[in-house]
Parts: sequence; C-alpha cells; structure tokens
Amino acid sequence: MLISESYREQNKQLHELRHDYGASAHKHAAQVRELCELINTKSVLDYGCGKGTLGDALDFPIGQYDPAFVDLCSEPAPHDVVCCLDVLEHIEPECLDAVLADLARVTKKVIFATIATRPAVKTLPDGRNAHLIQENLTFWLPKLWEHFTLMSVNNVGNQELIVIAGPANLGT
Repeated sequence: MLISESYREQNKQLHELRHDYGASAHKHAAQVRELCELINTKSVLDYGCGKGTLGDALDFPIGQYDPAFVDLCSEPAPHDVVCCLDVLEHIEPECLDAVLADLARVTKKVIFATIATRPAVKTLPDGRNAHLIQENLTFWLPKLWEHFTLMSVNNVGNQELIVIAGPANLGT
C-alpha cells in the first residue's frame, strides 16, 4: 500500500486549502534540466508532483504522479529520470518501504530526491505536522541503500537531504 484512504483525503484537503502546498518543485527545474542533458533524456517522472510546478517550469512534457489527485493517481510507467521532490517526508511511515520500492520500480537511470529532515511549517487538517517522517541522514541512508545505488547525498544544514541515485543493480 502506497497511501491509506484517510491520508489521501488529508492530502487532498490540504491541497485544496493551501495554494502553496505541493507547489515548490519548480525551484529544482534547472537541476532537473541539467541532469537530463547529462544523460541525454527527456523521459522524466515527477513522483508526488503536487500541483505540477516542475512540469510547468520545464520546456518539455514530463510524467506526473500523485496519489492525492484522482487524475494523477494511476500507476506510473518507468522513466529515465524520476524526481521525488519534498515528498518522502510526507509518506506515512508504514507505507515508506512500499513507496521506496515503487520508486525503484519506476527509476530506469536516475532518481533525484529532496527530503526534508525537519518539521514542516504546514499542518494537516487533522492537526498532524505535514512532515510525517522527521528523520536525519542516519535514518534515510539505509532505507535508500535498500533500493538504490547512491551517487550523491548532500545534507544541507541538517535540514534537507539532496539525493541522486541510480537503480540498485547499477553496478552489476
């Protein structure tokens, strides 16, 4: 299970209430464009795309997946580049392993992820902090290693991780 129905509803409500929830991925568009140029592809999936600002900021079409939106919750196909920007900290802890496995399934060449390690400013309609997982590098590294070959991990001010990784079988 990637998301529970009750949590899907919480996210749906927060997206409706807050125009700024799920709307920050565009700030990584230059990095995504650079990564695509580096590996010569335009096959990109925005996994947990929220309001789709990454797709709006790029000059080519990308795939979008977000289980909080009915029109974006179909199982995504694999893509060369998967972007998972400010998403993993929002996953229900009991669903994290399934989500990481699904991310591995859809990643052909590279995953680019940002993971906040601090509390969110926003709260869910039920009062919980929007960052359900507030863990540091020592929590995330083993989780990521299970599914990916890590290429680069940057711990930005002990507040955010920026991760570039390939499929787990990259070196074989």
